[in-house]
Amino acid sequence: MKENPIDKDKIATHPHLLPYAHTLGSAIIKPIDEGKIKGRALKSMYKQTENSLTQIKEQVDLLVKQAQKIHDRIAISESIYEAECRITPLVGHVYHLYEKSNGKRVLSMVGPDDWGKSAPYSHIAEVELLADHTWDVL
Repeated sequence: MKENPIDKDKIATHPHLLPYAHTLGSAIIKPIDEGKIKGRALKSMYKQTENSLTQIKEQVDLLVKQAQKIHDRIAISESIYEAECRITPLVGHVYHLYEKSNGKRVLSMVGPDDWGKSAPYSHIAEVELLADHTWDVL
């Protein structure tokens, strides 16, 4: 048996695990630049999270606007419920809010154009009773 002339310390027992090509015909193995990969990943991550945060901010802004509209409706509704009203308002119907000369308010079915030439009160707003019994100014 002929002895191998290459020193046993210089022979790889598992050449496929080497971090470099071990034969002339092997595929080229380039070292991975981990900093570049992490940099790209971080850039992508920041972009995606910024997009997500922007969407959440827009949703929060919309919710704040909706909450403000509800708050405004509550304030208007309180004002209308404090007004003098000799009718039973029905949901979905339009009414008119007037102010008397003494500062008191009146809710009426009669519109400002229906009074003729001289309306006894000054017209403040045209309002509609909503299903949740708040009022919406039209």
